[in-house]
Amino acid sequence: MMDTITRKTMLYKTAVEYGDYTMNHVLGCSHGCLYPCYAFLMAKRFGKTPTYEKWCSPKLVSNTLEILDREIPRLKSKIESVQLCFTTDPFMYGYDEVGAMSIDAIKKLNAADIRCTILTKGLLPAELANLSPNNEYGITLISLNEDFRERIEPGAASYAERISALKALHDKGCRTWVSIEPYPTPNLIQQELLPILNAVSFTNRIIFGRTNYNKEITAFAEHQTFYNKQAEAVVKFCDEHGISYHIKKGTVT
Repeated sequence: MMDTITRKTMLYKTAVEYGDYTMNHVLGCSHGCLYPCYAFLMAKRFGKTPTYEKWCSPKLVSNTLEILDREIPRLKSKIESVQLCFTTDPFMYGYDEVGAMSIDAIKKLNAADIRCTILTKGLLPAELANLSPNNEYGITLISLNEDFRERIEPGAASYAERISALKALHDKGCRTWVSIEPYPTPNLIQQELLPILNAVSFTNRIIFGRTNYNKEITAFAEHQTFYNKQAEAVVKFCDEHGISYHIKKGTVT
């Protein structure tokens, strides 16, 4: 049984450049990403979680659905879409309670004609295909190397499992997307971008962005040139495959 907390608010306007409104119905994330994780850094800075270990022991917001019942009527006219999630994961690997709450929240939002955009490092459940056709379902994918995944995203689902779950939804007619962010430089892992792009060539949209808040990246002398070349490769690949794309601000210099 997960620990729980309560909150007073849930939906808010995000400052993320490709987002609109968002909700984060969990405090913490068991995936324990070591990019480092911006969400953990901010939570620690503002006193919401004291340690990495506490962050990796997530707490579910037990009154999520009650808050949505209050906020949806008030905010509906302002909302174009709601992203689940920017500071946690809606389908946290190994936490069925989180996934169940996420699906219930998506259903409430869809019932109010609000489109949802999902992003996970867990597994997208097949039942999402039965929800609104306007929703978009996405995964984070920065490598295909499982040794690297175990080191940098230790609690997350394997890359192959993520891709398979995404492809299953795509094959059922769902709109899908992939976030290739934060993409690592060669001093963190030696890999080619093209195999990653080929693995998700079926998707509708790709977002690409650099790694931030990591001293090893800036220590790599050619990081600016590297990211410029990778962004060019993403644009070229997407143009050739009819995939929409977004290059995050600050990636190209």
